[in-house]
Amino acid sequence: MGTNPTKIALSLSTIIGLSCASLFVHANQASTEPAAQIEDNMVVIGRRAETPMNIASNVNVIDAADIQMSGATDLTELLRSQAGIQVSDNNSGSVFAMRGFSASQAANNTLILIDGRRLNNTDISAPNINAVPLNQIERVEVLYGSAGVLYGDQAVGGVINIITKAPAGTGGGLALTAGSFDTYEAKGDISGDISDTWRYYLAGSINQSDNYRDNNESETGSLLGRLQYQANAHKWFIEGSYYDDNRQVPGALTLAQFEENPRQAAAFSDDEYSHEMTSAFRSGYEFNVSDTWALLADLTYSDTLTSNFVWGSAGRIERNLLSFSPKATANYQLDNGNLDLVAGIDVHQGEADFDLAYIQRSNKQTLASAYVQASVPLTKSLSYVVGGRYSEVKDDLSDQILYPNGIELDNDAHALELGLNYRPNDHHRLYVRASDNFRFAKVDEQAYTPVTVMGLNPQTGRSYEAGWDWVTQSQSFKLNVYQLDLEDEIVYDAGRTDGPQGGGANINADASSRLGINTSYDVQFATDWQLGVSYDYIDAEFTEGENNGKALSWVAKHNARGYLSYDIAQSWQVFAEGVYTGKRFIEGDNGNVDPQLDSYVLANLAVNYSYQQWSASLRADNLLDEQYVSSGYYSPWGNGYYSGDGRNIRFTVGYRF
Repeated sequence: MGTNPTKIALSLSTIIGLSCASLFVHANQASTEPAAQIEDNMVVIGRRAETPMNIASNVNVIDAADIQMSGATDLTELLRSQAGIQVSDNNSGSVFAMRGFSASQAANNTLILIDGRRLNNTDISAPNINAVPLNQIERVEVLYGSAGVLYGDQAVGGVINIITKAPAGTGGGLALTAGSFDTYEAKGDISGDISDTWRYYLAGSINQSDNYRDNNESETGSLLGRLQYQANAHKWFIEGSYYDDNRQVPGALTLAQFEENPRQAAAFSDDEYSHEMTSAFRSGYEFNVSDTWALLADLTYSDTLTSNFVWGSAGRIERNLLSFSPKATANYQLDNGNLDLVAGIDVHQGEADFDLAYIQRSNKQTLASAYVQASVPLTKSLSYVVGGRYSEVKDDLSDQILYPNGIELDNDAHALELGLNYRPNDHHRLYVRASDNFRFAKVDEQAYTPVTVMGLNPQTGRSYEAGWDWVTQSQSFKLNVYQLDLEDEIVYDAGRTDGPQGGGANINADASSRLGINTSYDVQFATDWQLGVSYDYIDAEFTEGENNGKALSWVAKHNARGYLSYDIAQSWQVFAEGVYTGKRFIEGDNGNVDPQLDSYVLANLAVNYSYQQWSASLRADNLLDEQYVSSGYYSPWGNGYYSGDGRNIRFTVGYRF
């Protein structure tokens, strides 16, 4: 395994060295960095500062206190326990489905953002959400449902926005983790003031593990550096990041192999691996023109190289994405409340080149959008939101099989939104919303269609939802009901025989509908006790065509979660949770031919300790060592199954200064 250890390890050692130097300086002093402020405002969802109670959507904010209570060591663990998110893992990375999508569809129907920057790739490969270690995260904002007006392409089932820490003070921290499967991890971060107007933030992490399955060793590392300027009406920042993920690929198992030994690797996978290296650069500027108006612009460039050896042959994929997003925001204070307005342009240009054993393919995709959204108060308790977006996309595609001479494909789509938000008092909120969504086909989807199809149509849909939130000082209850209707849904049909290589192909599927209910209840019933339960129901099925009435594959109809937190003493806390995933058909079984996969419950336990600047956590995932399928695919010639992790215990110790 060669994870470029020099670049990662030496850079991380520099951060740790700076952190240690500061640690000794501050060891006998009170911390100069106050505890992280838990903000009520959501800065990026809605593309303006808003409280969740003022948005006509189902929104959840996972703040620093939630992260600490869970004892989670990475984002996958944290999001797995969130209501309304189904996690799939093929032992090479996780994908997160919201509002009833399969694992292969989730990567392109759930939009992942880091500080508002798209993490989704220009091809169908899933974004690597663990590129951002937890020590760099301030909070995670989860918007359930369509957000086509604000975010456009791919914001179909929901949006997960990861907010990283900004250089707001002088301090830092170190954290070391060791655990099952020979897992070791080190994280460090440090921030400080250069002057009254300039600040910096540096963070890094390195992780190595044998992981649960054989032939699944991994080495990952990340670096982040940010420089920020703020003075009067001007804010500016520039940041750079690097992520390196090198792991062996254990392959899919047959059902017999999975039942015999879920930890084993597929027979052909001994030397198979995937190595991804991503560099990203981002700069943003904000100018407060007046007390009412502000102008903002964001420029981002990312570059990824993936080299691999799978299915007995070597391959190489290069992709990059350049994005520019200027916008204007306004906040007018009226007698009945605030009138908020946001208008902007999004321009994305992505390139992808595939050099694989049986695939020679390249594509340049240019996507341009314009949008506007307004939140208007009608009375002091009633407001409405209205908006629209128009997008155009152009693909310049070549593929050795389908398009050896190249082809240009042009498509467009639009989204409209209308919602009402009613707050009779500080404790209750009622809302209704109708919103459109869309997504454009990715390069590897456009280049792997039936031989008679010249390009896929955009996937379009509309979401209807209504909800009620009730919040007091010690309790909160949420109820959300929705319907998501899609047309021309872009899916891979493994049962076809007219694909480029005589088998399956990507198609625009028959219309489908998803009906769902999300509900959750949290209560602090004593000073030291907190309890929460949630339940999600999804009825996802085809509504026309040969599979009319059939359930969509890999969508569990019933999901639930319960947790209990107890503060044993001032410095000790115990956290326990159970996460239930119901029965579902294996991915791609659109005809519901095979029996459903078994339901399962994952029990997790964490014991947390904190004293002054010190913290420690002992967390056990899948405490009962449940055997389950975390990902899989249907094939007429035999299904493939990927094993979920068994019991996984980790101990973490950290110091903040």
